[in-house]
Amino acid sequence: MNQPTFVIHLESALDGTRLDANLPHTMHRERPLWVRYDLAAVRRAFRKEMLRHRPHTMWRYAELLPVAMAEAVSLAENMTPLVPCPRLATHFGLAADCLWIKDESRLPTGSFKARGLAMAVSMARRFGIRRLAIPTAGNAGGALAAYAARAGIEAFVFMPADTPLVNQLECKLWGARTYLVDGLITDCARIVREGRERLGWFDLSTLKEPYRLEGKKTMGLELAEQCGWRLPELILYPTGGGTGLVGMWKAFEELAELGWLEEERRPRLVAVQSDGCAPLVRAFEAGERFARPWENASTAASGLRVPAAVGDFMILDAIRASGGTAIAVREARLTEWMRLVARLEGISLCPEAAACVGALEILGARGMTRPSERVVLFNTGAAQKYVEVLAAELPRIADPSRVDWDQLEAAAA
Repeated sequence: MNQPTFVIHLESALDGTRLDANLPHTMHRERPLWVRYDLAAVRRAFRKEMLRHRPHTMWRYAELLPVAMAEAVSLAENMTPLVPCPRLATHFGLAADCLWIKDESRLPTGSFKARGLAMAVSMARRFGIRRLAIPTAGNAGGALAAYAARAGIEAFVFMPADTPLVNQLECKLWGARTYLVDGLITDCARIVREGRERLGWFDLSTLKEPYRLEGKKTMGLELAEQCGWRLPELILYPTGGGTGLVGMWKAFEELAELGWLEEERRPRLVAVQSDGCAPLVRAFEAGERFARPWENASTAASGLRVPAAVGDFMILDAIRASGGTAIAVREARLTEWMRLVARLEGISLCPEAAACVGALEILGARGMTRPSERVVLFNTGAAQKYVEVLAAELPRIADPSRVDWDQLEAAAA
């Protein structure tokens, strides 16, 4: 597991310009970079059978990652479970054995952001970078704070003032210099961008450096392995900055080139947004490759409140190449879908993932799903981080010596 990496260069996602992978980079002409590997060499060195003897962490795919296991900044990023959801499947007209939730809330910092930030911080330490900064809607800030603490690197986190409280407190707990900003994540991003020269930090914004994408890519690698190298027909993914969706598509392409997939077919990707912030849905429906910024963005699913994604064209390219779609769901129903999954399956979804449940409802109504199709929905974070969304008034027993049993019985019925 300590072998050197197979990275050969970085490549502009827009014009193909190649850059030296031995130097730290952000973007090329304000557009993201791909990490490219010598896949022919990987094919010779890496075989499926080798996975049987490796730890069940995201680092088990070392030959397809930019940093060797020995250099990883890790908090034990175990493979996340693929949880079958038979009752939810039946509710939406699917066969009982055809719907799964991949539960990313089981990762160290409680969300899928752990994957990308573990990789980005690992590479920052490798390059000798000592100060990092990030704009965040919440979970990415917490992940950076934790992994920077693990690596002994200074971290600055800027988040909108109405970011969920737990996200605010966890960043402070892990020692990051955390600031609330009266504005949106785009305002936070501007602060990070403008402070680079004066404060000397490295910008870890979504897709503004190439390695968070490689960490998120491991979701696709895991999913392929968990499905026996036969990918599902449909993937529903909550899409803000879109790193995970793009990363999974990259993973599928690399696995195909290695000859590991059982079928040539790829999953149809469904990018899900809230109708309170849906720039990618608007661009998809208009047939545009680049998305216009969304004005007055507002959603309780803080990870979806991204008015302008720097990798918009990468997301839209992947959706179209997969034969998928982009769907905006009703903001007002997010908590309803969270409760539905909790009641039917005992799984706590974050509001972003609840949007995917709404998208599944819409796809069924449009006749865009078949009962026998295998569907995977991504739960990208822990519901417990969204106490504001979960808040509810509970009935109170004021005098425990005088319980109204008739009332309790009626409530149970």
